[in-house]
Amino acid sequence: MPMAMPLLPLFKMLLFFPFFITIISAAKLTTTNSSFSMSFPLTTHSLSTNATAKMLSSSLMLSSRNTKAPSSSSSSSYNLRSTFKYSNVLIVTLPIGTPPQAQQMILDTGSQLSWIQCHNKKAVKPPPPPPTPSFDPSLSSTFSVLPCTHPLCKPQIPDFTLPTSCDQNRLCHYSYFYADGSYAEGNLVREKLTFAPAHSTPPLILGCATYSSDARGILGINRGRLSFSSQAKINKFSYCVPPRQVQPGPAPTGSFYLGNNPHSTGFKYIPMLTFSQSQRMPNLDPLAYTVAMNGIRIGGKRLNISPAVFRPDAGGSGQTMVDSGSEFTYLVSEAYDKVREEVVRIVGPRMKKEYVYGGMADMCFDGRDAGVEIGRLIGEMVFEFEKGVEIVVPKERVLADVGGGVHCIGIGSSDKLGAASNIIGNFHQQNLWVEFDLTNRRVGFGGADCSRLG
Repeated sequence: MPMAMPLLPLFKMLLFFPFFITIISAAKLTTTNSSFSMSFPLTTHSLSTNATAKMLSSSLMLSSRNTKAPSSSSSSSYNLRSTFKYSNVLIVTLPIGTPPQAQQMILDTGSQLSWIQCHNKKAVKPPPPPPTPSFDPSLSSTFSVLPCTHPLCKPQIPDFTLPTSCDQNRLCHYSYFYADGSYAEGNLVREKLTFAPAHSTPPLILGCATYSSDARGILGINRGRLSFSSQAKINKFSYCVPPRQVQPGPAPTGSFYLGNNPHSTGFKYIPMLTFSQSQRMPNLDPLAYTVAMNGIRIGGKRLNISPAVFRPDAGGSGQTMVDSGSEFTYLVSEAYDKVREEVVRIVGPRMKKEYVYGGMADMCFDGRDAGVEIGRLIGEMVFEFEKGVEIVVPKERVLADVGGGVHCIGIGSSDKLGAASNIIGNFHQQNLWVEFDLTNRRVGFGGADCSRLG
């Protein structure tokens, strides 16, 4: 979700905890056993209705392997390839409804409920977000609204619920709040994604937002039962985030797959840490893609941080999650302080005094060439995981250009975020395949030149 902070457009810090809400039940879904391939565009740019519709129709492709209509039983097998433009979030343009209407949604592995912009949307924070096409329910033959009698509108278990209510029309109303203060509210609805006349998802439960703090929707794709991946029976998905564009010019293009990825032969996998719904620790998000990180190296030096710092304790603090919706990486104080201590040791005199970017990142530097100079002095940064798997951040991408001639190391403090978790954001997923294998409960990583895959 977008931050309402200077210099931080479209940045989302997504955590569940008591003020973030999830759903623990979902309606029974029908699925398909038809295997097919599709493609649709992802972009970070605002597009007109005609432009998105044209892009959508021109990029939808079905493979010749199987052109049968999907059945309404068994499990669904998707094989989809798509591209996206990356700046600080990933925006997918999805075909919603029948006939499909192109809707822009932030691809977010850190949240559950997917929602789209419906008519009568209204920005609640100045300045208003740029206009984007909203969904018109009256134009779709497969749209329906959940009534107040639906199970999702009944009281749920505290701290793991979607606060719903009955509106004046006896329809199920929801309000979804995010950690940065942004939110969306409207009605819960059922709608399908129609990729082609004979190929669509079953009806999915979505939010149809009439009030929100962003002009685009969210594609929630975590492990929750109401996430896009769960409802559409997606067993595996992956994406490759290209390096950020430093110089003016077209935004770089990355790749996104639903289903099998032909590049996966070289991936290295680590297991997901999973938790039951009964493990209601106050600082734990049981639906996140949680992994076990072992340590951090800077310039070849392994920092003195216990691996226990990167694992949830008895209260859930220390969880390490992979989140496509967060821009920067966030570390709990025990890890962040060690990283900052090492950076101060190497380049402390060059740091921008009393400056905190976005309220959470305070390792920043002035100067147009600071990103190159400071990165060269610091060296590469490495996040270590189980089984020898590593995320290697080259010295050229240790710092992020945050505007105004300021460059910051792409790591923020979880304490300043008001959280107790470690979050691997998309800034540290550049030039890296990240695969979420839901069937085998594992996360895969594979180095790549992501800008050349689109």
